[in-house]
Amino acid sequence: MNQNASLSAPPRRTRGIVLLGLAVLVMASAVFVVRRPLMMAAPRCVAGRWHGCFDTFNGVVLMTLVALPPAALVVWALARRRRAAGVASAWRMSLAEVGLVHGTVPFLWMTMMPGAGAGTVPPRVSLVPLRDLVTMGPLGIAGNLLGFAALGFFAPVRFAALASVPRILALGAGWSALVETAQYVLRLDRVSSVDDVLVNTAGAVLAALASRRWWRTTAEAPSDRPRPAPAPAG
Repeated sequence: MNQNASLSAPPRRTRGIVLLGLAVLVMASAVFVVRRPLMMAAPRCVAGRWHGCFDTFNGVVLMTLVALPPAALVVWALARRRRAAGVASAWRMSLAEVGLVHGTVPFLWMTMMPGAGAGTVPPRVSLVPLRDLVTMGPLGIAGNLLGFAALGFFAPVRFAALASVPRILALGAGWSALVETAQYVLRLDRVSSVDDVLVNTAGAVLAALASRRWWRTTAEAPSDRPRPAPAPAG
């Protein structure tokens, strides 16, 4: 049995390296495609200007990419601290926590950006399902799918209580409905749409299905408690 486990370890490691390489390649390709819009916001972001950087989609995307190395450093620091404390699956827990925050906050920030008529135009609501999908366009649909994708991908990996499709569906729908309600109440010059909730929830569920193999069951619920030391023999 130990021999079989040792033989299966290299293929798993190779598969992980291949998946990591593919992820880096996809990210590099995406950056290459959107390089021109990002470079338009780069001077203002480098100068630390709020207007033109943190209040634009291009600026937020650029700062999200710039924050990737610090986020990776935080993952390493958390994992190292947990491993020193004897916590099981320290790397997975740390990556899930940082990925959950780093992948959700920028999209949430962009969703809550006020429009040109914020505070002056009356709030707008669209309660007819699938009516706004036509006006969203491919870019809008892709953005909504990614809105809570990190939440759906990492939340069940980190929290065993969320490791099920119905719970992720409820979590994504709840957060999306909360965002749409906030847009309406704050009068951000945005349309609070049922279609946004549907697409955001679909993105969270699809991302959760993509990470399903790393979910933890209730019996394997992760804990920050260190593993107990084995009792001395005799």
